[in-house]
Amino acid sequence: MRTPALAMSEIVEIGPAWAMLAVPLLLALAAAGACVDGVLTRRAAGVPAWSGLSAPFDETARLLRQRRRRTVSADLLLWRIGGGALVIVALLKVAVIPLGPWTLSDMPIGVVWFNTMDVLIWALVWLVGWGANSAYSLLGGYRFLAQALSYELPLMFALTAPIVAASSLRVGDIVLAQQGLWFVVWMPAAFLVFCLSVIAFSVWGPFSAAAGADISGGVLSELSGVDRLLVLVGRYALLTAGAGFAVTLFLGGGAGPVLPAWVWTLAKTVLLLAVFVGVRRHLPAIRPDRFAEVGLLVLLPVTLLQVLAVSIVVVLGS
Repeated sequence: MRTPALAMSEIVEIGPAWAMLAVPLLLALAAAGACVDGVLTRRAAGVPAWSGLSAPFDETARLLRQRRRRTVSADLLLWRIGGGALVIVALLKVAVIPLGPWTLSDMPIGVVWFNTMDVLIWALVWLVGWGANSAYSLLGGYRFLAQALSYELPLMFALTAPIVAASSLRVGDIVLAQQGLWFVVWMPAAFLVFCLSVIAFSVWGPFSAAAGADISGGVLSELSGVDRLLVLVGRYALLTAGAGFAVTLFLGGGAGPVLPAWVWTLAKTVLLLAVFVGVRRHLPAIRPDRFAEVGLLVLLPVTLLQVLAVSIVVVLGS
């Protein structure tokens, strides 16, 4: 394992001008995830799957033309802050993810930063539910908070495992510590819990109860036009940021033969993102109260045991 002092020279912070590339790159990857979702949707409907490639762009054009609705006595400022800031949070998550030898911010507490942005999502989704002044929307916000309380503790301990193995909170050090063996090989429980948490904080698939059809779409029920588009893009962007961070923490980052490190990072991210998107077609939605039992009685002890096992390995190997 490399020491933090040596690892510091391996990752280079790019300048502000190059940092602007992060925005189109994140949106492009999110669009790729939306295309995969469109293809799977059309395929399930029995129509040509290739036609789903244009589905996200057709929906974007439709929502841009659609007029914004306003509910009676809605708190428009908080409502729109909650929806529009989801994309910004995804960008802030991406800021600490190394793309090969480059990163936007090589902060020494990168993992803590990522988890802080995750907690910020709690407030934003709640604001989307609260700001509409609608019963269904508010109920969706409560559902998300109940779900978040169940996945956050397992997520925090899942993040702790690679931190202990690399002896650092810096994301670049965690990538370099995997040069001999990817962490997913000996931290499978932490990897799976982290992936479940990514799907959960993106309000996606089995964890989409906050936007469930039984409450007319929940937090999405009153959204229309640009407001709805921003929330939908935000969900794909959060999935993308989560996939990128999973690659960094558990799948070796840019490690791979022949191709440059940044290509491997993007390729792994796209592959994992496709898996996240496809989960929605195969798993039913989970009620937040049922997930609380699983999260606190199963996932939390499993991640604690995972951290214990990693700690023992690190102590014995030091």
